[in-house]
Amino acid sequence: MRTGVKIAVGGTIAAVVGVAGYGAYNLIEGASDSQTAAHSEPAADRTGPPSADEIHETAKGFLDAWAAGDPEKAADFTDNAGAAVTALTGYREDAHVKKVSFKPGTAVGSKVPFAVTAEVSSGEHHATWTYDSALTVHRGKNSGRALVDWKPAVLHPKLQLGQHLTAGGSHPQITALDRHGKELTDKDFPSLVAVLPQLRQKFGDKAGGEAGVEVAIEPDGQHTPGPTLFTVSKGKPGKLQTTLDAAAQRAAEKAVKKQKDASVVAVQPSTGGILAIANSKKTAFNPALMGQTAPGSTMKVITAAALLEQGKASPGKALPCPKFETYGMKFHNVEGAANPGATFAQDFAASCNTAFISLAKDIPDGAVPGVAKDVFGIGLDWKTGLSTFDGSVPSDTGAGKAAAMIGQGRVQMNPLNMASVAATARTGSFHQPYVVAPSVDDRELAKAARSLPGPVAKDLRAMMKLTATQGTGQGAMAGLGSDVGAKTGSAEVDNQSRSNGWFTAYRGDVAAAAVVPQGGHGGDSAGPIVAAVLRAK
Repeated sequence: MRTGVKIAVGGTIAAVVGVAGYGAYNLIEGASDSQTAAHSEPAADRTGPPSADEIHETAKGFLDAWAAGDPEKAADFTDNAGAAVTALTGYREDAHVKKVSFKPGTAVGSKVPFAVTAEVSSGEHHATWTYDSALTVHRGKNSGRALVDWKPAVLHPKLQLGQHLTAGGSHPQITALDRHGKELTDKDFPSLVAVLPQLRQKFGDKAGGEAGVEVAIEPDGQHTPGPTLFTVSKGKPGKLQTTLDAAAQRAAEKAVKKQKDASVVAVQPSTGGILAIANSKKTAFNPALMGQTAPGSTMKVITAAALLEQGKASPGKALPCPKFETYGMKFHNVEGAANPGATFAQDFAASCNTAFISLAKDIPDGAVPGVAKDVFGIGLDWKTGLSTFDGSVPSDTGAGKAAAMIGQGRVQMNPLNMASVAATARTGSFHQPYVVAPSVDDRELAKAARSLPGPVAKDLRAMMKLTATQGTGQGAMAGLGSDVGAKTGSAEVDNQSRSNGWFTAYRGDVAAAAVVPQGGHGGDSAGPIVAAVLRAK
């Protein structure tokens, strides 16, 4: 964690300070009578856009006061003096900016660009920070004055509401390496923009590097480092070995690009090592690891294991697939499909909802949640080395119980969880996913209570293979060989016109899962993403 002090640039912190100092500066456009009088002429009766002279004078007054180290005077030129004075004070004191100067550019309408030269000093480390920013001048609604439209981006263009700056000592930089020693950067692998900062924060002190000094952005109320704005002192990076595989990561990055919104994770079934993590949207939030959505029929891998274990079904046993089935509520199949002569294996391969629902009455309410936790490790405290949501299959009754059996209701998963489910089906035992070996920081990985019984694991793999070669997954899995298994899913979500598409599968010692929000049928949308990653290994 960086040791610098937070600089509030918006939100609650600024509001509290503003209220406390109300006698000194007004929160509403800084427009008290005494402040208005401080200007050369009354402005209350002025209307319309500010003139070019007003824009110039306001921008110059604001920047001159900021450079002079007078945050109260500078804030008086803004429409939110409370927030501005707090941020400007913090900029100098907490970001260790000892001196700042500005070079205004030519105004374009009401927008005034300016170049910033800031002298940053932290302990024995000194450096000059230069960057470009801009401000906009508008007419205050209440005061009539020309005022700077205060936004955090005035301080720095990358700052947004709900963010603050931190400055000072940092975790040492890391050079992240894949399992074969290849360097991993977010330039080469853009999805790692949500991964590498976390690895640095958690393992930087253990990777053999030396801390530097930085000015950086962090979200309010969080201790997860965001983008570094300026490096005062680089320090010395340490090398951190990860379980990621550059080839799999590259394939994952390329595959998710084909969808507007998609996430995929790959793991190694024999160890739990995470091989790839990719998202279409490159944001600080990582849905591949932190998402919480219904997994649809990919959940049937867990449900089938529970039914097989309790002897309520077997691959070759007849289990009709009707158009509709009622258990607390009426359930249906996609497009009203039916197969009255189906076996359980055929129901699984065709993803028949109603066949599974018809067995809800035959198993205890806690049977599926129990297998999810005790065998597949869902809901245990996974210590992957990154922030993760570790899945949830709550115990329920009636319609909720039935919905959970087909991955709807209150069941919540993400691609990491479902890749692990496929991996457990492949080996018969849960190996908690991780991205950095537990020996690096002596953390203890989660362990499931038990493995799948041998006959159950064998039957489950046979049904997943049938799905991959003859069922709903055959299109995506074509050409991937014989040591394969898959399960498709389509999860209905409230207020969405199309269901989310899911796909989980394994090929040899690689398992992967993907979700495409509003992608429709999982075999068509998420399937090709998973197959591309499996093919890379």
